[in-house]
Amino acid sequence: MSSVREIPKDLVAFLAEEGKDYCVTHGIVMVAKDCYHRVEHAPFTLLPSPFPKRLFTQAKEVQKDFNLLVHKVSQDHEFLKEALQSTIEVDAFTAKIFEIYETTRNEGLSQPISLGIFRSDYMLDGTSDKPEDLAIKQVEINTIASSFGGLSSQMGGLHNFILDLQNGPDPSYKKKLPENTSALGLATGLVDAWKLYGNESAVAMMVVSDGERNRFDQRWVQHLMRQVHPSAQMIRKTFNDISRTGQLKDDKTLIVEGHEIAVVYFRCGYDPDNYESGMDWEVRLMLERSKAIKCPSAAIHLAGTKKVQQVLASPGKLERFISDEEVFNRIRSTFTGLYTLDEGADGDKTVQMAIKDPDRFVLKPQLEGGGNNIFGEDIVKTLTETVDVKERSKFILMDKIQPPITQNYIVRAELAEPVLADVLSEIGCFGILISRGDEVMVNREVGHLMRTKSTAHQDGGVSSGRANLDSPVLV
Repeated sequence: MSSVREIPKDLVAFLAEEGKDYCVTHGIVMVAKDCYHRVEHAPFTLLPSPFPKRLFTQAKEVQKDFNLLVHKVSQDHEFLKEALQSTIEVDAFTAKIFEIYETTRNEGLSQPISLGIFRSDYMLDGTSDKPEDLAIKQVEINTIASSFGGLSSQMGGLHNFILDLQNGPDPSYKKKLPENTSALGLATGLVDAWKLYGNESAVAMMVVSDGERNRFDQRWVQHLMRQVHPSAQMIRKTFNDISRTGQLKDDKTLIVEGHEIAVVYFRCGYDPDNYESGMDWEVRLMLERSKAIKCPSAAIHLAGTKKVQQVLASPGKLERFISDEEVFNRIRSTFTGLYTLDEGADGDKTVQMAIKDPDRFVLKPQLEGGGNNIFGEDIVKTLTETVDVKERSKFILMDKIQPPITQNYIVRAELAEPVLADVLSEIGCFGILISRGDEVMVNREVGHLMRTKSTAHQDGGVSSGRANLDSPVLV
């Protein structure tokens, strides 16, 4: 795949300034790092990055398969318990989510309907620069607080605008920039769930963190809900807000600040730091106990853990959930090497493999949000010095995917000028699944996200300051 040709410096500066203004004008913005009351453009690549059309189509097509797989895993108590047993013994955060899952399951679920907003992330894999020689390999699947569906839906417009300024209108090139309906797709999924609750006077509630830098990405989805259905209202509340004003009625109706809550949409709660006190955990349990539709339920949250991802990639495990050979092959083809670190012979073998050649692997904890993975010699240190044999079950080991390196200009608010860098990209596909127990009511693929980072950064994540929003140009 070809890299960006170096552009004259004055043209780069012009395009970058135009792009920054486009971002602010069209809501591709984040809260400034140094001031909660100031807005800055989100980090972006000056030009769209090449991505094989064949593999983009594959990622889109397999999303509904992954939606269904996560759903089936979340419904299988025996599998979740067995898969996570070693992890919850040493990982306090996963153990707490599992405890909430078990508690509400034993009490009897107040709401059988569940909403899943998923994002399955992939990187290209292969040493060749020829698109036909590359494959996509799954990095992870996000089942809670899957972000950037709002901002990513605007990136195609940004890059079309920049390309017009650079080259003049070129319809043939624009056709290579695929339409992205992620924001509307997520909003529609939330409205569908809200309707199924059966009370138009009830509202959806987005659970958010204090000082959320990415709130405008969230606002895109919130505001589009009203476009999908004029009566679909969403409120934003922190764990602290809910603790002060929330209550469960005897019939498990959830009331927050006088509003009946139809859907609880978690945009925080995926990280231990989101729970500042025991009261926050009490709130999470209250929400799970309620008859509001959860996005996600504790079961779906657990189904998206790295440990479950690793177990599903083990021989004979995927067959438990997928009997259709074509679907099985579509899913399996995206798996890369994933290895257990559980206590025992298999885990010992994984440790020795990692120590022998750490640059081949990534060590992953059970956390979301970017910036948590461990690389290189830090893998050796972690497995030999930081954790004991039992504690290593907090992690899984994954083959490091080897994507082709291209070039692009990175435009960030903290940079004085755009930087031409060697970069690699990751693409994510969004999915919506609504179920009532075993019954699947809605299963859709609804859009995509592309993030590109400098090769100077091992780990990714836009909010964590490493990755930049991008668009795929299909080749």
